[in-house]
Parts: sequence; structure tokens; C-alpha cells
Amino acid sequence: MQNISVDEVKRRLDAGEKINLIDVREPQENAEFNIGGQLVPLGYIQTMQVDDIENLKDEEVILYCRSGNRSGQACLILDTLGFTNTKNLAGGMLAWQEKFGASR
Repeated sequence: MQNISVDEVKRRLDAGEKINLIDVREPQENAEFNIGGQLVPLGYIQTMQVDDIENLKDEEVILYCRSGNRSGQACLILDTLGFTNTKNLAGGMLAWQEKFGASR
């Protein structure tokens, strides 16, 4: 697992780059604000229900949550499941909204 900054993710999204974003928050948090990531709550990852993202094992996967804590945990779990390039969005959606507001 590595950390990635909100600046880097925003730059890559703005450039139109196709990146694999995974939101590990709960559905109500995702509904309030998200940056386009696929919703896979941390509880699913903790119980190894990762069939929906199994195809991303050898690709870069950027995980995010509210503050960076749950997504960090998710990265570590996915690493043990054989994912080879997980990145944790440092500061999560709090950092994103502080820096960029509610825009993607």
C-alpha cells in the first residue's frame, strides 16, 4: 500500500485518465458526496466479499473513505488477498472537500 494525495487524484481525473477508484464508506456517505468511485464498503472487504473487484488485482486501485483510516485498512486487507498496487487516498473525502469543495 502507498498513499496518494488528493491533488494527484484530482489532476489525473481532470486529465481524463481512467483510474480505479473504490469508495469503502457506507452507502449513505457515498450518496452524500463521492468522486465517482465504485462503492465497496469496508465491511465487504473485511469479510472478503471482493468478487466485484477481483479483476483489478494486478491494476492500480485507489481506495478512499471519509478520512483515510478505513481505506488504509482496506488496502492492507486487499494486499493480503493478492492485490498488487493498492493506494490509499490520504485524508479521504475530508481532505478532498477542504481542498476542492464538492466538485469532482
